[in-house]
Amino acid sequence: MSSAELQQEELEVLQSIYDGDESFKQLSATVFQYKIGDAEGSKSFLLEISWPEKYPNVRPQFNVDTFYNKHLTSEVKEAISVALSEQADLELGTPMTYTLFEWAKENAEQLMEKQPEQSLASVEPCLEETAPETSQKKQVKGPKMSKSQKRKLAGRVLPSGELPRGYDWVDVVKHLSQTGSAT
Repeated sequence: MSSAELQQEELEVLQSIYDGDESFKQLSATVFQYKIGDAEGSKSFLLEISWPEKYPNVRPQFNVDTFYNKHLTSEVKEAISVALSEQADLELGTPMTYTLFEWAKENAEQLMEKQPEQSLASVEPCLEETAPETSQKKQVKGPKMSKSQKRKLAGRVLPSGELPRGYDWVDVVKHLSQTGSAT
């Protein structure tokens, strides 16, 4: 079989295996990503494998320099790449993307052992401390009103906020004309 036929066959196998798996993402016909580890933990990373033209007879290319991996130290990224390259050398000539993803999942703890422990809890207190300062600077505003609502309110209320004397008085002449004569 040619390299293109082997790639097409492996592509179909990967799609059937990882169908519905949220950790797997196919970016193109030759580029695949897999999220390894707990998504919320600092010991997780995103592994990207891309196939060169002559794959699987040559080693695939590994990329761990993605935005998701910004928390990883360069030493850990290098260790992951080297370990995957060694594993890929053992699998040359055979479809190996699935094997490499599974190997990385099984050995994630060893690959990440040099990664310092960082928790999101240590970042959150810093954010909480700055939040009250910004809220103290803001002034509390009343409800938003349209222009006509403001005009009506301005006509009824004195600048001191009190209602004017007699605001609820009845117009005597108008009232008497509506009731009719009592004679």
